[in-house]
Amino acid sequence: MTAAASGLSLTDWVVLGLVAEAPRHGFAAARELASDAALGQVWTVPRPLVYRAIDHLRDQGLVEPVRTEAGAKGPHRTVYRATRNGRTRLARWLDQPVAHPREVRTELLVKFMLLARRDRPLAGLARRQLEQFVPMTDGLDRGARDAHGPERVVARWRVESIGAIRRTLEAIVADEVADEVADEFEAAPATRE
Repeated sequence: MTAAASGLSLTDWVVLGLVAEAPRHGFAAARELASDAALGQVWTVPRPLVYRAIDHLRDQGLVEPVRTEAGAKGPHRTVYRATRNGRTRLARWLDQPVAHPREVRTELLVKFMLLARRDRPLAGLARRQLEQFVPMTDGLDRGARDAHGPERVVARWRVESIGAIRRTLEAIVADEVADEVADEFEAAPATRE
């Protein structure tokens, strides 16, 4: 399920992901989505849109207020947490590959960031995403071979872009497998002669 198909925007999903990590108020979520923050470098969201997303998520029953805190210099801040329904929908969304390569730079990368912040494995999503793109990759290769003139330039661009995506996803899987092997090696008892 992509962001658009779910009835929630990508901003809604990202804010829900942050609130599901730990209860927080809109100002704290907005700091995480500032352009100089790690997550904000992938998906930057201005503070008013963070508050709008929280209102939308609350209206959908995906977050709920848990307490009010005094603001350092301004008004009181309402702290929200994800509801059970919010956590369930978020988990499903995080596990779903994106439908189109143009969504990789934003939606898929956000999913990887949110999963990594939770110390969740990335390889499963990377594998599902690779499977999702196999038919598209084959079609793009055929299209590039058959294209001429300006269409060939666009077709070539698409082939190279999907190739870069594929290599990145394969590297994510390989990194995780290597980490698992290293962890198993470190955990194995040392043999004595």
